[in-house]
Amino acid sequence: MRDIVFTRASGWIPNVIREDGELKLMLGAGADANHSPREFTFPIGEAHLAVIRADLGRHLLLWSAVLPLCDAAGTRGRLDEDAAVALLDPVLLAAPADVDGLFGRVPWDRGRLIAHGADVELLERGQVCAAMRGATETSDEKRAQEHHANRRRAERGVVLGPLDTALLKYTGQYLHGATIPKRVPDAVDPALLPEVMRVVATAERACAGMRIGRDPRRGKRATDKRDWSRMETAVDAAVRRAHPELAADAVRTMSFLMCSEAAARSRNAPLEDDEETTGGRGEDAGKRKTVLSFTDDKGVEKKWRAGSGRTASAEFWEFVGDRSAGDNEVFTVEDEELGEGIQLHFYADTAARVMTVRKGRGGSDPEYRVEYTLIDGMSGYRTLVSAYVRGGWAGLDRHGSWLPDAAELERARRRRGGRPGS
Repeated sequence: MRDIVFTRASGWIPNVIREDGELKLMLGAGADANHSPREFTFPIGEAHLAVIRADLGRHLLLWSAVLPLCDAAGTRGRLDEDAAVALLDPVLLAAPADVDGLFGRVPWDRGRLIAHGADVELLERGQVCAAMRGATETSDEKRAQEHHANRRRAERGVVLGPLDTALLKYTGQYLHGATIPKRVPDAVDPALLPEVMRVVATAERACAGMRIGRDPRRGKRATDKRDWSRMETAVDAAVRRAHPELAADAVRTMSFLMCSEAAARSRNAPLEDDEETTGGRGEDAGKRKTVLSFTDDKGVEKKWRAGSGRTASAEFWEFVGDRSAGDNEVFTVEDEELGEGIQLHFYADTAARVMTVRKGRGGSDPEYRVEYTLIDGMSGYRTLVSAYVRGGWAGLDRHGSWLPDAAELERARRRRGGRPGS
């Protein structure tokens, strides 16, 4: 039988219950394997209950000191009740100076106290009892998050000025640097907003006309890392040059914003038709392929025919986005009627073009001409596929340094330094 003896307005602050006639402190903390809060209890005495009722600050201090024990229990372990009980008298009944000394020796959850109104400067000086004089039952989680974020920055030696802070708040990255940035002008002090917008305008001018393309090698919604890096470098350089007083975190949040927005535009747009965007309506238009076969390293095949409503490049890269994986990195575009095609080796940043020189007859094997080239990132692959769709084998002549055998290709790869991480 369980009865609630004492509770506060915030349901997360530990309650006092009576269970089978025994007083216990009950709190929810941590999470189980299903990510639901775990519940812990441990026994307390009547004297402890009296202090918990009368002194919010001591109640919160006890909670702060017990939380690390709950964390140590993990998703399924037992609470160390002896350690929890051993905290009761030193936290609830001892003199303030002794409590301050205890908190200098044991782990405790600083964020809980700050969220409930603790004086941060007094906490930093080790005066935990005095810091809790203005404590509140309701919590302000944002206050704790801001303090935690500032502590992390301080550990990295980062000091933010007012404009730095305003820029991070504008992009929503003041509390969490890994958050996908967005534009939140209402989060900025109105007096600083014009300065923020001048920095944003600098970043926008720096990447005007640049784009971050899709990279189907890494999935249907993946974007090109090289394009991202190129835009990031351009924005960083421009913002640093125009606003040298900004901290590195503020500069980074601007390039992160520009790149994230460009990547989102690319992900949400239909897969581009490369032969159109690369000027395919010109000199090679009369040589366009009408039927092509796409295959992967697992033997899966897809046919494309002209007049299907989509261009060959768009269909092929969609096929790659659907099928590409760590163990499936070789894709082929083939014109079966002409007996020619290209093979893309994503694992090695290389490609080969293949032409049937002599068909097999009377049981003899066919004879092929194979030439190899290095590929410079996703844009190089796109150019190659587009050129082949427009002009076939001959259309590839000016799109690569074609090498006659695999051994020469490997030597070229080594001279380039192996896989460049495109």
